Amino acid sequence: MRTVFNKTLMELAEKNENIFLILADIGFGEIEPFCSRFPERSFNVGICEQDMAGIAAGIALNGNIAFTYSIANFPTLRCFEQIRNDICYHKANVKIITIGGGVVYGPLGISHQSTEDLSLMRALPNMVVAAPGDLVETELLTRAFVEWEGPCYMRCGYKGEPALYEKKPDLKIGKALTIREGKDLTLIAIGEMLPVAVEIADELKSEGLSIRVLSMHTLKPLDKEAIIQAAQETKRIITLEENNILGGLGGAVSEVLAETGNLNIKFKRMGFNDIFPTKVGYREYLRKIYGFSKDDIIKTINSMF
Repeated sequence: MRTVFNKTLMELAEKNENIFLILADIGFGEIEPFCSRFPERSFNVGICEQDMAGIAAGIALNGNIAFTYSIANFPTLRCFEQIRNDICYHKANVKIITIGGGVVYGPLGISHQSTEDLSLMRALPNMVVAAPGDLVETELLTRAFVEWEGPCYMRCGYKGEPALYEKKPDLKIGKALTIREGKDLTLIAIGEMLPVAVEIADELKSEGLSIRVLSMHTLKPLDKEAIIQAAQETKRIITLEENNILGGLGGAVSEVLAETGNLNIKFKRMGFNDIFPTKVGYREYLRKIYGFSKDDIIKTINSMF
């Protein structure tokens, strides 16, 4: 995803001289082309994420589009106050792009994991929150962010993600995409849980289960209509996220279902259950340890029938 983002940003910046890129001690393979091509529009502030957010706000408030970019926990958790006060409060046209969200950096431990960022960013007024589930969504969300006036946050994967679409979908901020049709149960996935959801739906189809898969690439604004329709038509919903289920996708969908009322459905949130993932290891190992691996999801699906 990081490669797709950087390639798309380069293409957009060639046509739009108001696009700037502000970094915090990151590079080595992806962002160098932008910095070389547009040295007057790129800045690396070092290990100073608070300054990165403040500088981006200043650039944006002078009529530009400022992108910040780093590993997911650093440009969100470390400078949350600056994002809140400098960017969101002023509705500054800043796009916060992160790579390696969730536990893709699991071997490096809790300091490099980002399992609360979606919840935190969602809590900020004026902030759009997105997490693409594949390479195509990454490109389309990057383009959509440039067109969107105001603060945006996008959590990208790191590398090796699949392309799930045969052709580019009509992606719009705030509108879920239906990846698989189904009538028995709905998997609502965000970010890098989307390929897992698609794999499960395809596998269980041979067992006679019809699983709907929704890509909730935009967590805020949330596609409430797609959630309610899924609840009414499939009567069973599971949310999948590599994030704390409190305040993230699971929390957001819970709010919609609770406020709608009288839907009489079975519902389960799957992700990190209000814990720090203190174990150290690769992503698949950690998903298994914390109860939302592919096998765990299939067990939960079966328990709903």
